[in-house]
Amino acid sequence: MLAMMLKIFGLLMLAATTAVLPASAQTAAADKAPVAIDGEAALALARRENCLKCHAIDKNKDGPAYKKVAAKYKNDPEGEAKLLKHVKSGRMVKIGDDEEEHRIIKTTDEAAIKNLLQWILSQ
Repeated sequence: MLAMMLKIFGLLMLAATTAVLPASAQTAAADKAPVAIDGEAALALARRENCLKCHAIDKNKDGPAYKKVAAKYKNDPEGEAKLLKHVKSGRMVKIGDDEEEHRIIKTTDEAAIKNLLQWILSQ
């Protein structure tokens, strides 16, 4: 009798857990859903903002290649936030033997900036 009651209790607990799981699983899946990146728009913004003067996709210029930037921040959950701060702050960067302020991005379109940063990180 006790074994039967424990089995029923176990089944009820499994049913209750399963009823809650889909909502939390959907939330987790939504948090990790792939973001659609508009590569053409990102590249157009990079050109407008003159980013390609110092950066290229796959070779170092005065600044690091975007592939190198992506590799640096690949496993960093704060990578996008760090890049955002970099393009908005005008912090000092080393170019050869000189240091100068990194050019601040002029656009105020946050979605376009986010798209650009995600595109850089996807290289």
